[in-house]
Amino acid sequence: MLLNMLKCKLHRARVTHAELHYEGSCGIDGDLLDLAGLRENESIDIYNVTNGKRFRTYAIRAEAGSGIISLNGAAAHMADLGDIVIICAYAHFDEVEASTYQPRLVYCNEDNTVKDTANIIPVQVA
Repeated sequence: MLLNMLKCKLHRARVTHAELHYEGSCGIDGDLLDLAGLRENESIDIYNVTNGKRFRTYAIRAEAGSGIISLNGAAAHMADLGDIVIICAYAHFDEVEASTYQPRLVYCNEDNTVKDTANIIPVQVA
């Protein structure tokens, strides 16, 4: 049996661009893309913390060090500039792989620089 597990995420990134007529779906700063382990053209889910919208698109590389998080094409309708988003990718693992795999978690500052990285999501407490 294969399990669909969190592969990586960019947590609380800010939308910097919304380009309705640009080809490609979500431009991500190349440094963030690499640090998270995302690949160009990889399917990603985006969760807009600001407005509650959730949608799927694919990643494209934006200029490294630019802080760009650009929603392009139809995805541009899903967020406003400055919205806080979580960008996730998932992968299929068999049960043995899933028991040892740890996702790459990248936590962003307000300017989309790296605040912290981790491999474990803290246990939620009451």
